[in-house]
Amino acid sequence: MTGPVRSVSQAFSILRLLADSPALALSDIARATGLSPSSCLNLLKTLTAEGAVEREEPKKRYRLAPAWLSKGILPESRAMRLIGRAEAGMAHFAQSVEAAVGLWRIVSRDRMQLVAHAQSDAGMRLALADNQRQPLGAGAAGRAIAAAQAVDRAELERRFSQIRWQVDLSFADYARQVRDAAAAGFSLDRGYAHRGVSTAAVAMTDIAPGLCMTASCVAGSRTDGELENLGSALADLCNDLILRSA
Repeated sequence: MTGPVRSVSQAFSILRLLADSPALALSDIARATGLSPSSCLNLLKTLTAEGAVEREEPKKRYRLAPAWLSKGILPESRAMRLIGRAEAGMAHFAQSVEAAVGLWRIVSRDRMQLVAHAQSDAGMRLALADNQRQPLGAGAAGRAIAAAQAVDRAELERRFSQIRWQVDLSFADYARQVRDAAAAGFSLDRGYAHRGVSTAAVAMTDIAPGLCMTASCVAGSRTDGELENLGSALADLCNDLILRSA
């Protein structure tokens, strides 16, 4: 009795990955699926020729063809359910706390990508750019993710080394802030990642491939206590979304 055809299984692993992602580069797909870049490229070319995958120009990223998403050929993942249900809650939260709210997805061992965002209609407000990517260890999101994943020191140092902080931050302080995030259930960045911006973040790494929600406001507009309250309120929102996406 013959076993499964390896190339078919690999093709479906790519399709499942793209079903959970807005658009990914070849290198990210290869890393996530454990394929060599050449094998991954050949499979992507075949899937594109068959109409299951589309290639975005000029950024050379790949995404699942809309028809495949709309027809439900692949089962909806928990991450996709959460993302789909998050937008209304994020919009309400952004208005209520007058902050820019973002939902990030881990797309590789080095990067996260913005998959949804909302902002308030306050006169002075922050906004997030569509589909932006940032290093996995960056900002409040990076600390929250590292805390939730309980990464070891070597991995934490690797992620930290990839970041260019706008305000100097030592690794010792970064590691302490990750420990604080693990204890509190949320992390805070007070202008280190982006000068003039304070951000709270809550990681949801139990939902593959890993998500994180952030809420950002103008630095100095909140007291330390108010920033802590923002983090706690964001954690409550994330916990509600996790329950509703189960």
